[in-house]
Amino acid sequence: MSFRSLACLLAISCSTLLHAEDVPTFAGPTPGTLRSISIPTVDISADAPRHVIIARGTEKEYQGHCDTVLMADGRTMFTAWCMNHAGHLGPLARSGDGGLTWSPPLPTPPDWLLVKTTTPVLHRLTDPQGTERLFIFGGCDFPGNLRSAFSTDLGKTWSPMKELGLVGEVAPKSILSFDGGKRLIMWSDRRDPTNAKDLHPVVWQSESLDGGLTWSKERVILVVPGQWAQPSVTKSDDGKQLVMLLRENTRQHHSLYSISNDDARTWSEPKELPATLTGDRHVIKHAPDGRLVIAFRDMAKASNTYGHYVAWVGTVDDIVNRREGQYRIKLLHNTKRRPTDAPGTGNTDCGYSDLELLGDGTLIATTYIQYAAGPEKSSVVSTRFKLSETDALAKQR
Repeated sequence: MSFRSLACLLAISCSTLLHAEDVPTFAGPTPGTLRSISIPTVDISADAPRHVIIARGTEKEYQGHCDTVLMADGRTMFTAWCMNHAGHLGPLARSGDGGLTWSPPLPTPPDWLLVKTTTPVLHRLTDPQGTERLFIFGGCDFPGNLRSAFSTDLGKTWSPMKELGLVGEVAPKSILSFDGGKRLIMWSDRRDPTNAKDLHPVVWQSESLDGGLTWSKERVILVVPGQWAQPSVTKSDDGKQLVMLLRENTRQHHSLYSISNDDARTWSEPKELPATLTGDRHVIKHAPDGRLVIAFRDMAKASNTYGHYVAWVGTVDDIVNRREGQYRIKLLHNTKRRPTDAPGTGNTDCGYSDLELLGDGTLIATTYIQYAAGPEKSSVVSTRFKLSETDALAKQR
């Protein structure tokens, strides 16, 4: 074992022992959880004109876990993904027309290839002086020494990849701004790197006061039942409440949620979500009318879209009060699933994704997925829709 790995092991083990009893901890099945699905599901997965293939898989090339970011002009987008399942960081592609067309993979620095066994994320972050930077984050090998690089010229050049001094299973999906942009918070999770069945994995948060260039030491905020909690966080419309959604990877419970009412200083005990929101790697976007659209890999055993790429439409109030929501959308079809696969069984390899909202209300959902039946491996694909379209379809159900 290398010195770095030993140091990570000691730090994580000590942190887990120190915090397992003094932070909110998932207590087991949540009474009253809705374990069946009664709201409608709108299926737009076969509507090919909505689809844009960013990187097509081949018999040899698996285009893996991806992430997107929309820049301030409302048109320029970037997509980053990994080669193979949680492979090395990159490639990166650019769109200048809101995701309708995409460049071939762009040149990226050689040090990106050194960030291995990762799932990349992109963030557009602004420092307290108003300087905007495009960041890419990735974990570097297991157990996930987080690294980042940034660009100030729309991806033409990049800073050297820098280790952040943070240990996380996956790069932070959510980074939110507080105190008028003076403070950023990221969230991730970790476990004992020698024990995939660690009984006390934790969710942590870290703060930046310089626009994401440096980050504070992790502060453990929750204890969860399994690895890969992959926290996704959003604010209520009035900004007074934070809602965190969590993957539940033991597969013994539904996905989880936690709430903060004091700008992330404290968090509630994790509780189970309804079946309608049970899945992996949630990503959250606020629609213009205030509703939430949440995309994820469907892992609800009660769902007839289990293992496919789906979205949920509802409100923060629905989540807080543990209601089912308004309706769900089957976004893209995972062709690796067979017609004979029952919910809770079969291939589920999709759904590390992102959502972007354009000025005209178009939502762009992008994921890696086995898009075409046959020998080709996973592709990076997006689908486009407006809530006015899916609202109308939902009314027909």
